Amino acid sequence: MPSDNQRLAVLPTGRAGPRDRRTLLLTGGSGVLGRALIDELAPDFDLLCLRRNTPLRDPRVREMRGDLVAPRLGLSPLAWHELALQVDVVVHSAAETNWRTPPDDITRTNLRGADTMLDLAARADAPMYLVSTAFVANTPTEEDRRRFPGAAAYLDSKTRAEQLTRDAGVPGAIVRPSVVMGDSGTGRIAGQQGLTKTIGSMVLGQVPVLPGAPEARIDMVPQDYVSRAIGDLVRGGVGSGEYWLTAGKEAVELREVADVCADVAVRHGLPRPERPRLIPVEAVHRLLLPLLEGTALPVSVRRRLEHYAELLLVFQRELPFDTSLGERDCGTRPTRTDIRAALVRNAESWAEDRAGLLSRHRAAATAPREAAS
Repeated sequence: MPSDNQRLAVLPTGRAGPRDRRTLLLTGGSGVLGRALIDELAPDFDLLCLRRNTPLRDPRVREMRGDLVAPRLGLSPLAWHELALQVDVVVHSAAETNWRTPPDDITRTNLRGADTMLDLAARADAPMYLVSTAFVANTPTEEDRRRFPGAAAYLDSKTRAEQLTRDAGVPGAIVRPSVVMGDSGTGRIAGQQGLTKTIGSMVLGQVPVLPGAPEARIDMVPQDYVSRAIGDLVRGGVGSGEYWLTAGKEAVELREVADVCADVAVRHGLPRPERPRLIPVEAVHRLLLPLLEGTALPVSVRRRLEHYAELLLVFQRELPFDTSLGERDCGTRPTRTDIRAALVRNAESWAEDRAGLLSRHRAAATAPREAAS
C-alpha cells in the first residue's frame, strides 16, 4: 500500500473535458502572502497547494502533503513523476521566516525548498516564480550575525536561493516583496507577524524606544498589491527578471507609523500613547542593547525591545528601494496616501479583533483616576 504522501501526490493527470485551466503548484499557501495568492490566482488556475501538516480547507484548491526539505518532497519516484506531469506553473512562496528557529534549520529549509521546486519545475517544463525578499539588499554585518543569528540566516538563505534560481536556468522570475501588510481595503491578514505585532504594541503604548531616526522609512506594501503583481507576472508569462514589489520612495516614515497607532488608540478609548523615543540605528548595538542586558527590566520587556531592534535594523537599511510595481505585467504602484490608508486599516483591524484586550487596557488606564477621586 502506498503511504499517505504517495496517495495524496498521485493525482489524476487527465480531466473530464478540455483542459482550459493550467495547473499551478503553490507552496506556502497557509502563510500571509500565500492566502492572498490563493485569492488572486484561484480564478485563473487550477490551484494545487503543497502543505506539510495543517490542511488549508479551502474549496478553491486541491491539497497535497509534502516535505520541502525531503528529497522529492518525500514522495515516491512514481508520485514525483506524476506530479511533474500535472504542473504547468510553480509559485514558490514557502519559507522559514521565524527568526527564532535555529539558523541551520532556516538555511536548510529555504535552500532545499528552493532547490526541490526548481528541480520539479525543470522536470515539468514549467516556469517558476520564486518569492524572495527585498531585504536581500541588506547585507548583515558581523555584529548583526552575532546579535541576531536568525535574521542573518534568513537573509543569507534568501540571497543564496536567488542564486540557485539564476543558476538553474528555469524560466520564470524572482520577486522581492518588502514588509507585507494586511489587505489594503480591510486590513485583514492571515496571521500575526513582526509588523502586526509591532503595530499592536504601539497601539497599547508598550514601545517606549525604537531604533531609527524620525525620518527613517519603513517599506511596507499591502498584501493585495503584492499578490496582484505576482499574478500579473504569472498570467503575462514573464520568463525572466527580478522584480521589486516595494513602496520605494512612497514608503512611510517611522514617525508616521507611530502617529497612526496613537490615533487608533485614542479612537478605541485608550490614552494617547507617547511617541516612542527614536534612537539612531548606529547607536542600537553600541548603546541600547548593552543597556538592556544590564537592566532590571522584566524579561518580556527586554525581549520585546530586542525584537523591535532586530526588525528595524533589518527593515531600515538601504532605503529607499527601487520598485517594479506599476510596470508592465507587475501590478499597480501604490501612492504614499494609499500605503498610509492601508496602515490605518491594518491597525484598526488589529484593534477590532482584540476588543477584549483593549477593554482590559481601558479599565487599567481608568482605575488609578477612579481610585484618586
